[in-house]
Amino acid sequence: MRAIKSAGLFLLILTFVFQFNDGLAQKDTKTISIKVMPGLQFDIVRFAVKPGEKVKLLFTNTDDMAHNLLITKPGTREAVVHAALQLAEKGPAKDYIPATANVLWAIPIVAPDEKASLAFTAPSTKGVYPYVCTFPGHGFVMYGAMYVTDKTELPDIKTDLNIPESRRKGNGSAATMAGHSMHADKPAHPYALTPPYLYRVFMEGAGPAAIAVRLPQRLSYCWDAGSCRLRFAWAGDFVDNSALWAGHKDATAAILGEVFYRDKTVYPLRVKDADAIPVTAFRGYRLIDRYPEFHYTVNGVNVYEMIKPAADSSGLVRTFRMPDAADTVWFVFTPGDGMKYASSAGSWEGNRLILGAEEARSFSITMTRNK
Repeated sequence: MRAIKSAGLFLLILTFVFQFNDGLAQKDTKTISIKVMPGLQFDIVRFAVKPGEKVKLLFTNTDDMAHNLLITKPGTREAVVHAALQLAEKGPAKDYIPATANVLWAIPIVAPDEKASLAFTAPSTKGVYPYVCTFPGHGFVMYGAMYVTDKTELPDIKTDLNIPESRRKGNGSAATMAGHSMHADKPAHPYALTPPYLYRVFMEGAGPAAIAVRLPQRLSYCWDAGSCRLRFAWAGDFVDNSALWAGHKDATAAILGEVFYRDKTVYPLRVKDADAIPVTAFRGYRLIDRYPEFHYTVNGVNVYEMIKPAADSSGLVRTFRMPDAADTVWFVFTPGDGMKYASSAGSWEGNRLILGAEEARSFSITMTRNK
């Protein structure tokens, strides 16, 4: 009996020692919480840690699109961004994290409304260590700076060249504009890309959650994640983001081409009731062969939509998947919008395509420009 009591007392003491040591370890660890703001920005644009200090970084993706977070060696942020772009079609499988010694630590892709954490020991060498999202189209505007220093104060934020230009006007944690220290007279794109690729931008004629997608054959389109719909499409060059990247107030991406389609319907997809405007919700997107497949719900029904150029560059091919469709589905367009419509399934009645539940689970609509 005494042996049992002694063993129990030993376990109690051992538990206390472990809990005490764990408490000390947590006390010695600096915790940094970072979220995402509108305009492709981290809410915390810079923070300081001491050389050799234990750090726990908590990353919450409060955006409606995916992001990662890489901490790099001093002065290598843009090189890492370029290396991530070179991953091309291999990027998604690697979370857009290039295999380079310039990347010290990384949080892989975090989906919208998801969280991730990273624990590491700060470098013993003092300096400015950038952190950046290397998702395509994000790396040149979405970044910040980790200062490894013994000082209690950081440099004046108004002159801190280690953070985006627009953030120098605020306090580093509350500014909401996207920006990049790039002059407007530079090229529309700071790096070469092969279509398809995309940018999260602000565009006239779309909500604040616009996504501009560059397609092969010199075609492009704007997807509105806020309203879950294709807004417009154009032919020619892509977009000029200079004003956005320079941090100009109320700036928008400029279309470098001729718009040939604008959606004028109240909402194109209807479920169960052809005349009722549905409730929609954006669920994100994934890249398939570098083409974005958008995921959203229409009256609670999952919809997956991918848009590609027609083979002869005459228009767009929109492929829809509604795997759990159980009711009739309608696709509605506005007559006189300059497009001719054809579908792989269903039947047309004027400007409405009617699809049975089985047909709606996988179908495509080809939109051809009128000549």
